[in-house]
Amino acid sequence: MNHKLLSLTPGLYFVATPIGTARDITLRALDVLASADVLAAEDTRSMRKLLEIHGVPLGDRPVIAYHDHSGEGTQGRLLQALADGKSVAYASEAGMPLIADPGYELSRAAAEAGFQVTCAPGPSAALTALTLGGLATDAFFFAGFLPNASGARRKRLEDLAAVPGTLIFYESPKRIAASLADMAAVLGDRPAAMCRELTKKFEEVRRASLSELATQLEEAGVKGEIVVLVRRLGRAFCKCDLVQLFWIRCCLERGKGPAKKPAVKGFGGGHIKGGQVAPGKRICLGHREHVGSTLWWGKGGRRRCQGHADGKPLANFFAMPRVD
Repeated sequence: MNHKLLSLTPGLYFVATPIGTARDITLRALDVLASADVLAAEDTRSMRKLLEIHGVPLGDRPVIAYHDHSGEGTQGRLLQALADGKSVAYASEAGMPLIADPGYELSRAAAEAGFQVTCAPGPSAALTALTLGGLATDAFFFAGFLPNASGARRKRLEDLAAVPGTLIFYESPKRIAASLADMAAVLGDRPAAMCRELTKKFEEVRRASLSELATQLEEAGVKGEIVVLVRRLGRAFCKCDLVQLFWIRCCLERGKGPAKKPAVKGFGGGHIKGGQVAPGKRICLGHREHVGSTLWWGKGGRRRCQGHADGKPLANFFAMPRVD
């Protein structure tokens, strides 16, 4: 028996549970689950099984189901238990509560009512994938699940394109190939990692470009829970808006701008040949708002983009990814 009974202070205790291997639970999590007056869970069957595996007796304590489809009555019941001076432990089905899981409304309501809200931290699929993915970990952005529909998904990806950190997504096996294809189309063919079944028997990490991963998974699907990591846009150099970056990309890839869109013009003797900017040369992209952008080869072959509006430099600089 690994747990011990504690005299818990009344309050709400969020408890992290394993994302795969049952032994990944912390000793403190077991203590809280063994000692809380009331247990609440996203999936009561998973909770009961976890308690059984670790020999934590349930006794006559209630296990209340609390998930995305729970009504206000369930939340009210848990808040009433807190008002009665009880300790309430809540766990999602796997990983950290609230991280792409239920619990936010409960946490906010309990805090606003003045109750103690604390956490027994532990496993997280997002952080585990970040550790294994081989991409930068100094800055990252967790975006959770993308929308089901491709149009809405691409719109969300456009909003995330300039985030200066590794992007982290959760995805389902049914949508993974389509999502990766949309990522490649919107974000550019960046390096990425697909992490599957983390901490389980068939754990797998694939590292490749977004388009390569999309092709692989289109040809042979996979099962299990999936985390996708995508490399950030690049270290800060300069900024023009995303519409401009998109058209610059089109010009580089196709050698000219699509019909009825801003045309690429020579700038400072620069030119484009075969969709590529010659080393040391520049191009300029303008549109009806009179915002121009220059693009040139920097040190180490990195393409840099500098924007200006009405002769003044644009703020919030970032680098454009290579498209070759």
